[in-house]
Amino acid sequence: MGIAIGLDVYGTLVDPLGMAVQLREFVGDSADELAAHWRAKQLEYTVRRTAMGAYENFDVCTAQALRFVLSNAQISLMSEEQQRLVDQYQTLEAYPDAIAGLRDLKEKGFALVAFSNGVGATLRRLLDHAGLMPLLEGIISVDELKTFKPDPRVYAYLADCLKRPKHETWLISSNSFDVIGAKSAGLKAAWIRRNPSATFDSWGVEPDLISRDLMELAANLR
Repeated sequence: MGIAIGLDVYGTLVDPLGMAVQLREFVGDSADELAAHWRAKQLEYTVRRTAMGAYENFDVCTAQALRFVLSNAQISLMSEEQQRLVDQYQTLEAYPDAIAGLRDLKEKGFALVAFSNGVGATLRRLLDHAGLMPLLEGIISVDELKTFKPDPRVYAYLADCLKRPKHETWLISSNSFDVIGAKSAGLKAAWIRRNPSATFDSWGVEPDLISRDLMELAANLR
């Protein structure tokens, strides 16, 4: 059957910091900073909810994180405007290398699925919009387990869904916590170092591969 690959979505296939474009209408020059804060708070909420055992899905975490960063920045938006921003999170653009990288991986015979904290229906709309869905065999969402990465159960679930042993299952992610989670659970993992100044967490767990983008990954993965 060969090797199967689960690809993280937000930050790996599509750019969540692209929300700065939509935020600029409301916050002007603070848009880049606010987009980064929104993304960081969104991830923080998923980790906190996992630790607490108080699950709410990724769409809820996204909306709650937006409300926090707006309040923190003392920016007042109507509920309709906030909802529009949350809805626009489903129209994030793919990174420039994503389509070509996925195509190269697919031509090499790898089985490719999206593997994400996101809700399945939301992910499908997002990946359809980004033009990536035709290159993927499906979507595996942690929402089906009511927990978030890096809970070790989600990585075992990925391998089970792909019907592969863990050592033949790869996780591809730009998030170091995700890579460490997959490695700790027994999977193979590659870190996409989109930011050349990014530092991998010093936990004594190293990725099997490091690539600057998905095209380089496709060239290096055997």
